[in-house]
This record gives sequence, structure tokens and C-alpha cells, in this order.
Amino acid sequence: MLRALSHPDRRAFIAACRDEAKAAGELAALSELSLASVSEHLKVLRKSGLLVLEKRGRFWFYRTDVAVVERAANEVAGLTATSDLKR
Repeated sequence: MLRALSHPDRRAFIAACRDEAKAAGELAALSELSLASVSEHLKVLRKSGLLVLEKRGRFWFYRTDVAVVERAANEVAGLTATSDLKR
């Protein structure tokens, strides 16, 4: 999960798909990466569960799975809880 979140373009794709599903081409337009690179990044995000691929008619759209993002954020936040850290 952290690997999937480590790239700034991947984080931008997650944010872009949070409120509205987007096509791969729309996401590619947000990045200076090649379409092939964007496709690979989207694959990583799908495999991690952060993005979900949906078919609408003949077209495919990506949307953020907000529950997975929130779970990941909570896990990371838990790492910084002072009561959990042993010095």
C-alpha cells in the first residue's frame, strides 16, 4: 500500500478520482508521463485496491475506493501514535 502511495502521480490520480470517476485518458492528461507509464501506475493502484475499475457501457472508468484510502491513512497515523512507540 505504501509503495502504491509513494509516487506523486499516483496520489494525484487517487485525488482526481475521489469525487468523480475518470477515464484513463483524463488521468493521463493530469500527468506528464506517457500513456504507457500512466497505465502501469493505474495497474499498481488497482492491485493495491486504492482505485477500482468500473465499466459503463463501452467505457472503463477509475474511481477511488475511499474506504481503502481511509484505512491506509489510519494505519499510517497509528504508526505515529506516541503511546504505540517504544523508545
